[in-house]
Amino acid sequence: MLKVHLYPNFGMIWGSWTLSGGKYEVCPFGFSDTWQLIVNTGTTIITFLMVFPIQNTQNRDGAEIQAKLDELIRVSTAQNVFIGIEHLTQEELDEIRAKCEAKAETAASRAEAAANRKAAKAAEEAIS
Repeated sequence: MLKVHLYPNFGMIWGSWTLSGGKYEVCPFGFSDTWQLIVNTGTTIITFLMVFPIQNTQNRDGAEIQAKLDELIRVSTAQNVFIGIEHLTQEELDEIRAKCEAKAETAASRAEAAANRKAAKAAEEAIS
């Protein structure tokens, strides 16, 4: 088993410094304030610039998925009215959502009624 021995009280010293909120302006590693400013500024700029390629990739992935879903809708028995739904206004989406929820409730009640009939029939057969 590999054991790493650090300064025995390193954890306690580091924890105390952290809990003090870094109150002491002294860097524990001996770097100058100028160097810390340069490194912090550089990492902030790099992080900010990385947002754009990541967002571009996510938008492209979303468009690809939408195109695939549109194609699946087009070749299936689903309603073709849903193709291009991402371009509708919020009011139009709310209207379509309400219609879909109403259809889902109707289908659920039909399925429940069918299941109840099957259960009643099975119970009747089990009793007789």
